[in-house]
Amino acid sequence: MPITMLYFAWVREAVGTGAETVEPPAGIATVGALVEWLSGKSPAHAEALADRARLRAAVDQRFVGPDASIEGAREIAIFPPVTGG
Repeated sequence: MPITMLYFAWVREAVGTGAETVEPPAGIATVGALVEWLSGKSPAHAEALADRARLRAAVDQRFVGPDASIEGAREIAIFPPVTGG
């Protein structure tokens, strides 16, 4: 099932796009595994996703951790930590 990936801030700049549609292989079940798989798509993806500790994710607009399931997800966003003032 296709998943719309959304990238924000410096992640978007490094990947070179704000959105793409992906179809992960059957063995990819968590956000962390998806990020690992995505990092192999291109050198730009590898650079953008290299420092996993600096990344946050949302599955269908809900903040989640790397162990969260992606089963049934339609949209996954990857972004740096959000700061406020």
